[in-house]
Amino acid sequence: MEFEDVVQKRRSIRKFSPHCVEKEKIEKLLECARLCQSAKNRQPWKFMILENHDKNQIADIMLALFQQNNVELPGYMNSSKSSANIIKNAPLLILVFKDKDDDWQTGDLLSIGAAIEHICLEAVNLWLGALWIRDTSYTENEICKSVGYNDLQLVSAIAIGYPAESPSQRPRKAMEDIIIPLR
Repeated sequence: MEFEDVVQKRRSIRKFSPHCVEKEKIEKLLECARLCQSAKNRQPWKFMILENHDKNQIADIMLALFQQNNVELPGYMNSSKSSANIIKNAPLLILVFKDKDDDWQTGDLLSIGAAIEHICLEAVNLWLGALWIRDTSYTENEICKSVGYNDLQLVSAIAIGYPAESPSQRPRKAMEDIIIPLR
């Protein structure tokens, strides 16, 4: 697929078919992330591939937020319920980690965002769907403990699988709304 087509066809997929993602395609996704540019060539990303029970356990940790009695959660955290259900529906979940290093926080997070986008674009190229998930941040410590990596920072997650939907493109800002003039 031509690169421009990949960019045009990329969507946030929230419904997946139950078909497993082939090992070769998982390797291609990770290879695209591995080859991504990074600030000072630090390559700060670390990826964990989860399927089946392991993936669902992450979703259950996220859902547990809403089962705590007498805990008032900010409204913006409600999206975690939806994200957890998407994780359960997706055949594959990639957790994205980095070393805890405040000196490099900005550069590392920008680099990891680029690596995640490489994965999402390659997913389209492989006829897969992907959803970049930020809602893991509300239960970061619990998830890190669950997977045995308290020493790492969980940055994000990506749900991946064969799409069971074809959403239209969401509204985008006009070009004049994103370009600012020099003053």
